[in-house]
Amino acid sequence: MHDGLQRQAVPQAAAAPRAATGIWPLELHDVSFAAGGKALTDRLSLRLRPGTRTVVMGPNGAGKSLLLRLIAGLIQPTGGTITLGGRPADAAARRRIALVFQRPVVLRRSVAANLRHALAVYGVPRGERARRIDALLALGQLEALAGRPARVLSGGEQQRLSLVRALAAEPELLLLDEPTASLDPQATAAIEALIGQAAAAGVKIVLVTHDRGQAQRLADEVLFLHRGALAEHSSADAFFNKPSSAAAQAYLEGRLLL
Repeated sequence: MHDGLQRQAVPQAAAAPRAATGIWPLELHDVSFAAGGKALTDRLSLRLRPGTRTVVMGPNGAGKSLLLRLIAGLIQPTGGTITLGGRPADAAARRRIALVFQRPVVLRRSVAANLRHALAVYGVPRGERARRIDALLALGQLEALAGRPARVLSGGEQQRLSLVRALAAEPELLLLDEPTASLDPQATAAIEALIGQAAAAGVKIVLVTHDRGQAQRLADEVLFLHRGALAEHSSADAFFNKPSSAAAQAYLEGRLLL
């Protein structure tokens, strides 16, 4: 992790590791999703727990992004159930989940105003917002850009803004859908540093990536999807050194097509 990010204060939400609360365990029970008469996921069952960084891998079209959207509640399964803390997922529980997309989504206003708007939406009292904005700007190393229109930032700067804006929600679970796709190595390193800092502060990370090096740097465990099904769920060490499925072995060797 870069020294600059290590020295920055983390937002209040992530100031120290927190005990697991009401959304854990997060479980998918035979979850399927179909659209246009085609099954895109096939009876997915898995259990996620806090305290580990989970990386989701698999070929294009395997259902990785779809999995994140199902967990976040952006789409509903056509079969099976998702439970948080042993109960059916509801809106209150899902407020503890944040999702950052591959392409940053920013508002037509300044960097600081993007954060101010997010804090207002999250219900942070008006009197606390200035302090929280300062902490978030520092976390993302965005202080010098606070007054700049967010839409003129570089791709890496916009993604850092998206990430700290998501952390402003004080999530217990942060879902990241290829957050460094198309970014240069320096911008990628800055995003990975933010991810590492959030994880160290107790935020559960679930990251979709095609980048094997990134997965090896960040993963504690790997979910490997193939044709909409969970082909492997193992520790990062086991996945990269001795995968248990033929599909995962072929994927790591560059031979697997969907």
